Amino acid sequence: MVSSDKVRGYLETVDFPADREAVVREAQAQGAPDIVLKALRAMPPDTYRNAGEVLSSAGTDLAPELSARDKAEKALDKKHRRVAEPLRTATTGTRSRVDGPSK
Repeated sequence: MVSSDKVRGYLETVDFPADREAVVREAQAQGAPDIVLKALRAMPPDTYRNAGEVLSSAGTDLAPELSARDKAEKALDKKHRRVAEPLRTATTGTRSRVDGPSK
């Protein structure tokens, strides 16, 4: 994992707001190593307003990427899994409204 300080050094010349591709292009132009470019390419394709947003989205020590093992453990964790319950139950012959009393 690359440090956020290392990535930050290649963001100084980026003209924000910038999309992911513009950030990667500018880092390449600055001679960023492959590990920095990989972290920047891992960001969602979005428009970033400043370097802080880039650092929190890139795979840096501020926002580390999860390993395959960590992703699997998180998927199997039933303790934090939340299931939405239906807002209403349909019964024969009755009508119910979720958004308030009937008019």
